[in-house]
Amino acid sequence: MSPARARPGGGTAWAQAWIEPRVEDPEAVSALGIARAHLAGGAALAGLRRLRLVELRGELPERAALEELLHRSTAFYNPHKERCRVRLARRERGPAEPGEALVRVLEPGGERRAPAERWWRHETGRDAEVREGRVWIVRAEAGADALGCARALGELVDRRHGLLWNPHAEDGAIAGGDAVPLPWLERNGGTEDA
Repeated sequence: MSPARARPGGGTAWAQAWIEPRVEDPEAVSALGIARAHLAGGAALAGLRRLRLVELRGELPERAALEELLHRSTAFYNPHKERCRVRLARRERGPAEPGEALVRVLEPGGERRAPAERWWRHETGRDAEVREGRVWIVRAEAGADALGCARALGELVDRRHGLLWNPHAEDGAIAGGDAVPLPWLERNGGTEDA
């Protein structure tokens, strides 16, 4: 197979692949119910979604070729069970709606995806760094502050405070829906790192 054509000008580029289940996510439904019923920060919570975020860095092809490569490899996502949306620039909108907030969760040292990197090298003849993390999208009730909800529900503090990441095993960061960094899966990715 011939390598995918690189973007004009070459050089290092970033891409985000936002991957979401096609059906209702049981973990997100459960977390929403727990937050509303038991947590102080869940009172104003209207919705909670969970996505996987895959970031690629390297000499990447143009959008159509990149999407096609992601679509044909199970190293990134399963198109029968998940949908994937590619974001190539900071000015492009992320997966959140205006007024929503995002909570990024990483397992320290576990975000690199070596099998995906090997697959990419085999298919394109080029190296790319591939990282993966989890992102929760927090939607607040009308008039409530989604960033405030995200802060209250983000880091697990005790039985009544926090839910989305365990600070003893994970790193978390929060961003407004209109300010999703690119890249975001590296530590101190330009957000309110906790």
